[in-house]
Amino acid sequence: MALKADKIFVNLPVKNLDETIEFFSKIGFEFNPQFTDENATCMVISENIFAMLLVEDYFRSFTKKDISDTAKSSEVIIALTANSREEVDEIVNRAFEAGGKPSNDPQDHGFMYGWGFEDINGHLWEVFYMQQGTAS
Repeated sequence: MALKADKIFVNLPVKNLDETIEFFSKIGFEFNPQFTDENATCMVISENIFAMLLVEDYFRSFTKKDISDTAKSSEVIIALTANSREEVDEIVNRAFEAGGKPSNDPQDHGFMYGWGFEDINGHLWEVFYMQQGTAS
């Protein structure tokens, strides 16, 4: 039997929680106040996808490994779908306006279009649109 999880929680270390919440709020994300305190917040990506944004010292309590220096290396690229090419551009441009940096140029593969940004903590986010029926 194949494993099928109902929800995903991505845990990311952040340097300043308030600035991180402000950044992602400007992009359009919302947060679950039930899971928010001075150490962490739960950013709602969709009904079943969440990013737990954890202050670095709190993040360290969950792992014995060092936190990646995002100025020098990438630990993960978080990819999110959009409903259209225009929505991809809108989300990424909002990230730039909020203080994010480009992580790549827009990529148009015909059936798929994507563009990415680096958030204020150095994490990489890819936003892409894929035509209906391309992937299941």
